[in-house]
Amino acid sequence: MTILGQRYMIRGDATKEHLQKLADFVDSRIREVYRQSPGITPLKASILASLMVSDELYTISRDHESVKKRIRDIENGAESLLKIID
Repeated sequence: MTILGQRYMIRGDATKEHLQKLADFVDSRIREVYRQSPGITPLKASILASLMVSDELYTISRDHESVKKRIRDIENGAESLLKIID
């Protein structure tokens, strides 16, 4: 896999295609940081990119939990209505 022009040998349980998609994603995020801050060092660009991805993951995770709670509330309301109907 190549990230920011550096080749890495990555192994894991995931398919080679999946790992390549991850590497491409990481590469694109680091390059995005470089476009915004051209003089930044690779380490700082990597750290900022990881913070951006972490923020997205945290936000999605929080939203996912909120949706799960809303679904549980709807299910509980539906169960209550069914009990009334029966």
